Amino acid sequence: MASKIFVNLPVKNLQKSIEFFTHVGYAFNPQFTDNQATCMIISENIFVMLLEESRFQTFTPKQIPNAHETSQVLIALDSESREEVDAILEKALAAGGTEARPAQDYGFMYGRAYNDLDGHIWEIGWMDMEKFMEMK
Repeated sequence: MASKIFVNLPVKNLQKSIEFFTHVGYAFNPQFTDNQATCMIISENIFVMLLEESRFQTFTPKQIPNAHETSQVLIALDSESREEVDAILEKALAAGGTEARPAQDYGFMYGRAYNDLDGHIWEIGWMDMEKFMEMK
């Protein structure tokens, strides 16, 4: 069974993407960074490889879709609180991202989403597991 996840995302401009995600609050592993790729650290076991489109294309014969026009994946991450959801969203918006959809508030669950510079959608959510379990 897998113990780590590496999500690979194509980006048009690696340096601008690094600046964007640094502003959002992420760090990068310099051991896996060069002029065409970087390893963004989400958590101890979750990583996102940001790859210049030309580098990404070496891993697949398929065409790279324009994420501003189509969606193939939604990247969903949990957070510690509703406040953290809002803080992450505000950082992403301040760095040049755009809000992907209005906030969703279900009482026991709260989430927001942003588009990064390349149009990939990042969903940030919080769930009160105690309240969720009570509903079952």
